[in-house]
Amino acid sequence: MTMKKTNEQPLKTLLTELMKTYRLQKGNNEWVIKEAWPRIFGEMINRHTVQLRLSGRTLYVKVNSSPLRHELLMGREKIKKLLNEELGEDFLQEIVLM
Repeated sequence: MTMKKTNEQPLKTLLTELMKTYRLQKGNNEWVIKEAWPRIFGEMINRHTVQLRLSGRTLYVKVNSSPLRHELLMGREKIKKLLNEELGEDFLQEIVLM
């Protein structure tokens, strides 16, 4: 009996490598951020988030609550750190709250 060599990897890893190879990362990063936002920051923040938009390495976050905007403004560095961890790289340079 011979054993086959396998090179099994999670689908997420394979897709990420494919996106990097073909320079499709920007669209993927925006999708990852939008998908992860409610999971990372919770339903209350997600409910008040009107828009998430990535332009270059800047994430624009539009919320419909002034007190929440102020609170998120104070935590921009933590938001950036958590999202960069989710992306698996130091991608985001700035968070702009609107």
